[in-house]
Amino acid sequence: MENQRTIAQIKNRSNGEWLSHAYDTRIDDLVIDSRKINNPDHSLFISLKTNLRDGHSFITDAYEKGVRNFLVSQQIDTQAFPGANFILVKDTLTGIQQIVASYRKQFDKTVIGITGSNGKTIVKEWLYQLLSSSYHTLRSPKSYNSQIGVPLSVWLLDDQLDMAIFEAGISQPGEMEALERIIQPTIGIFTNIGEAHNEGFINMRQKINEKLVLFRHAKQLIYCRDNHELHESVLQFVNQIKGPDGTSPVELFTWSQNTARTTAHLGNHDANLVVDQISQQGRKTVIRAIYKKKELSITIPFTDPASIENAIHCWCLMLLLEIDQQQIEAKMLALQQVSMRLELRHGINECTIINDTYNSDLTSLHIALDYLEQQKQHNHHTVILSDMLQAGRYDTDLYEEVATLISRRNVKRFIGIGPALNKHKAAFRKHKMLRSIFFKSTEEFLKKFHLLSFENEAILLKGARVFAFEKIDMLLEQKVHQTVLSVNLSSLVHNLNVFRKHLAPGVKTMAMVKAFAYGSGSYEIAHILQFSGVDYLSVAYTDEGIALRKAGITMPIMVMSPDAISFDRMIAWKLEPEIFSHHSLDAFLNIAQTLQVSNYPVHIKLDTGMHRLGFMSNEIEELTRKLQNNAQIKVASIFSHLAASDDPGQDDFTRQQAIVFEKASTELSSQLLYKPLRHLCNSAAIIRQPLMQYDMVRLGLGLYGIDGTKTIQDQLKQIGQLKTTIAQIKTIPKGDSIGYGHKTIAEKEMRIATICIGYADGYSRAMGHGNAYVLIHGKKARTVGIICMDMCMVDITDVIDASEGDDVIIFGDNLPVTQIAEWGNTIPYEIMTSISQRVKRVYVNGE
Repeated sequence: MENQRTIAQIKNRSNGEWLSHAYDTRIDDLVIDSRKINNPDHSLFISLKTNLRDGHSFITDAYEKGVRNFLVSQQIDTQAFPGANFILVKDTLTGIQQIVASYRKQFDKTVIGITGSNGKTIVKEWLYQLLSSSYHTLRSPKSYNSQIGVPLSVWLLDDQLDMAIFEAGISQPGEMEALERIIQPTIGIFTNIGEAHNEGFINMRQKINEKLVLFRHAKQLIYCRDNHELHESVLQFVNQIKGPDGTSPVELFTWSQNTARTTAHLGNHDANLVVDQISQQGRKTVIRAIYKKKELSITIPFTDPASIENAIHCWCLMLLLEIDQQQIEAKMLALQQVSMRLELRHGINECTIINDTYNSDLTSLHIALDYLEQQKQHNHHTVILSDMLQAGRYDTDLYEEVATLISRRNVKRFIGIGPALNKHKAAFRKHKMLRSIFFKSTEEFLKKFHLLSFENEAILLKGARVFAFEKIDMLLEQKVHQTVLSVNLSSLVHNLNVFRKHLAPGVKTMAMVKAFAYGSGSYEIAHILQFSGVDYLSVAYTDEGIALRKAGITMPIMVMSPDAISFDRMIAWKLEPEIFSHHSLDAFLNIAQTLQVSNYPVHIKLDTGMHRLGFMSNEIEELTRKLQNNAQIKVASIFSHLAASDDPGQDDFTRQQAIVFEKASTELSSQLLYKPLRHLCNSAAIIRQPLMQYDMVRLGLGLYGIDGTKTIQDQLKQIGQLKTTIAQIKTIPKGDSIGYGHKTIAEKEMRIATICIGYADGYSRAMGHGNAYVLIHGKKARTVGIICMDMCMVDITDVIDASEGDDVIIFGDNLPVTQIAEWGNTIPYEIMTSISQRVKRVYVNGE
């Protein structure tokens, strides 16, 4: 429908007006981030305004990258952008929603809309696995279920599709009405109702009713009737939307696991699918049910309750679509774990591996290539891609599009695996700057792996499941310790944005990445912070800053504990020193004069009461004399440290520190010919002392998901998960000792697991003797005996399903690092920074 996507039609659909109209053109891509422009000639840049940033300030960036079509909500000097189309609307978010809602009306397709408190993305991804081989299916990327994510997803509709699957999430009343107009589902799935986003609603009933708005024009609705409040709300909803003839436009397809309870509450209306038995068989679950008076069953390769519920919702949809039961059984058994994250791993020969296997379609390829392009620590980028089986197309046009997409990025080498790619190799080889290599199968690639060279490059792995790219990942990944610290970069950005919402307008952010980014990994953390628009980074020592510069970090970096003998190296690598004494100032001035630098940025540290480093109040007069009219340096900022900002009992002392800082910093800055930034707040003070935010704040532990004030802890996400594996399982007789020292004696027969973590990895000896527990299959297993250097033992007597090789969670979402700190009688900082460098870091980007 190319004629339905022109810039002129978009203008009409948005009810906008031209600020400038240079020419008409087709719009293929909707862009909200100027850093992620793939097809500038046919992109529309949407200048969104949010609490965090104004998209209008990035119009120049988008224009310089070739974009010539813009949707704006304020007057623009269009003469500065010759040859560009500008559409003015009252609100750009409302405008793009109107555009896509109108575009959606052009299609008469089966569209599945999914909402609920949990499980939306898993159900969507599983339905895509189950249906895409039979139907040319589109689904929304990752968890694009928001007010802007939904229109970006629905815009991907085209005539070649048979079916589309979209999810919709809301956090407050009134939001679902806009999403319903955009998605216009023909079939609805309400996964469940829970506590998520309760803060935006008066009560649970209001939240249910708001979500049901998504289905007001649907033909069928699938849900579990066992939740009394949900079922009552649905029945009331259906009654409200009945037509004049008394019939409901929506057909209900329900399932139930507890018919006795359902009948007692709601009368004798049976569910369509009655689940009468759920049994676990090893690591699989058999689900038996009655449907149309017939006994049916499916087996899924999962055992947790959430997966069982999600699978039943999928089963209901397949029954509703009248898919053959034997086909359903085969597809359900083949369900794969959904990975909604891009994983970043250290590879062989200083490579970085981005593992995005098992998502093989154009939309996810766009997302993965965006992430690959961000890996500035490597000049050389490689893409290893399989045939795109999930794309639903196998024609030349598909691979022409893929080749063009990859060639536009900083990709030096392309490795294609599969018969379709091999057949269409000419599409890639016409791009002369892209070296392309092809293999007919994964097995052929593995046999010839030794002929290929992988060194100091970023490698994107992206393949359909049947190509078993995990075998390639095993060859490319650096073989290190079984214990892994998984760091979720999306959670880090989430935490950053939580704190940004508490900042006064115009306040800048400095992020602390010292001490290996609190144990999380320096470059990877620094890079995502740079990409997210943080203004400054701060490290402890010069070497840390140099390592970041070598890895491609270009933003300003403050060094908090500079050694005078490294000042020359700091200048060479454009690192900005903290100056905390006359001795350090004089030393830096001497080096600056020798190297003939001028206006070099430095940061003046004031001691306001913590008495660690910094100029005292009685030194300000002499400091001012040295800084006045000094050509070598320029004061970039003046700052101090709060000693107890997280403690309400110390608020008087904190306020006294602020008074000292205000007086000293004002005295100093008033004598300069320019205005340095001032910063005093750490993470805790941002929340508890908003009047002390000044020009910039310093985010430390709060970025990593820990709120020292415990005020906003429920809004933050712990970014790290430390896990290891079970090396061996033994049954220990009563009376035998366990571990060093012959001090821990089994009081009864015990089943113990030896796990691959010890104090050399950062798991303190204080955790031994049952003082801590780990999680295995979600169950608690307490430590037994002394923590060894590389191993420790845990009691798994009650963890019946534990096996050798199973994962063991040391800390994570259900076992916070604050709990580990409490067991160790220390603080979260120490736990996080104590994780050994030999522990492998894996970085994930996604939910």
